[in-house]
Amino acid sequence: MGLGVRERMAKRAVKELKNGMIVNLGIGIPSLVPDYLPEDVRVMFQAENGILGIGESPKKGEEDAHLCNAGGYPVTVVKGASYCDSATAFAMIRKGLIDITMLGALQVSEKGDLANWMIPGRRVPGIGGAMELAQKAKKVIVVMNHVNKQGEPKIVKECTLPLTARKCVHLIITDMAVIEVTKEGLLLTEMMEPYDIDDVLRCTAAPLKVSEALKRVP
Repeated sequence: MGLGVRERMAKRAVKELKNGMIVNLGIGIPSLVPDYLPEDVRVMFQAENGILGIGESPKKGEEDAHLCNAGGYPVTVVKGASYCDSATAFAMIRKGLIDITMLGALQVSEKGDLANWMIPGRRVPGIGGAMELAQKAKKVIVVMNHVNKQGEPKIVKECTLPLTARKCVHLIITDMAVIEVTKEGLLLTEMMEPYDIDDVLRCTAAPLKVSEALKRVP
C-alpha cells in the first residue's frame, strides 16, 4: 500500500536532514517526519515543551500519557534524550541553536514571508513558538498543502493573513512541488507525481521560475 499525501511530504522533508542536526518540528505534517528518518541519519528532534530527542510516533495502545510534543500529541523518545523546562527549550531556539525548523503554513509569500498562526475572526490557541523559530532557526522549511480547503493558492505574491515573520522561509515542500525561496524569487526544483508544471503554475499565485534541473518525486 502506497503512502498517503501527508506521509509523502514528510518523507521528502526528511531528505533535508543531516547527521548531528537539532531539528524542531511543528504540529501537523512536520510531526510525521521522525517516522521516516533513515537509521543512518542521527538527529535530535526538539520541542518547545522541553524534550530533546523525540522519536517515532508510538504504536496505538503504547502511548505514554506523560510524554507528548508541543502540540500535545503522544511521542516516543530516542536513546540519549533529555528533558528541560519550557523556558530552557525556548532559550535554545532564541539563541539560534536550532539547525532546521519544519512548520506548517497558511500562506507563504514570494519573498519568504510566513503567515501560519491565525485567520482573523477564528479562535486560535496562540502563536506558540512559531515566531521565535521562524526568526532564529538557521533554516526554515514549510511543509504544507499547495492550496487551502477552498482550492485557493497558499503560495502568494503578498500574504493577506497576519504574519508570523518576514523573509524567513528557505524552502517550501507541498503535495505538488518543492520550491526554493531565493533572492531572485521562487524556484521550482521538484514536482510530486502525478502533477506537471502547468498544475503547479496554476495553483501558485506568485511568479515561479522553473529550474533547468527540475526533478520528479515519485
